[in-house]
Amino acid sequence: MSRVTLAVTALLVGTCAVSAQTANPLSTEMKQMYTGVKTNLTRMAEKMPAESYDFKASPDIRSFGQLIAHIADSQARTCSTLAGEAKQLGAASKTTKADLVAALQESFTMCDAVVDAMTDAKAAEMVKLGRGERSRLGALAGLVSHSNEEYGYLSVYMRLKGIVPPSSEPRK
Repeated sequence: MSRVTLAVTALLVGTCAVSAQTANPLSTEMKQMYTGVKTNLTRMAEKMPAESYDFKASPDIRSFGQLIAHIADSQARTCSTLAGEAKQLGAASKTTKADLVAALQESFTMCDAVVDAMTDAKAAEMVKLGRGERSRLGALAGLVSHSNEEYGYLSVYMRLKGIVPPSSEPRK
């Protein structure tokens, strides 16, 4: 009986060790964080009425649409660099809701490929971004952080318009 218990224990420990090695916990968590902000920003961009895309919470800051463009351009720049392509999206030149939602979606499509390909091993690779180098994981963490910050700003715009931001909607 003790041999069977020992064999089962060894099998379970081995399975856990293999599972831990292949689970990619760091990149998996980053993917979850990215998916959360992607969902919120996509729903937000779709939810804001077209006539409110030129709305500014204060005259001296970007409009709702300009912030959506900023997010799209920033994400495209980061993710295309991580993909080895360094593309510019040009969302800042767009003004209509339809064009800005499409640009945001295009930036997410670019980032989806990078995020989907991320593993813990790739996460540690260094890449040139801007004037310095960052790990792939650090670059994606920066992207998620920036996008979440912008989501927070945009939430104020929506509240000022009497619209509940997606992350504050009642759960069904």
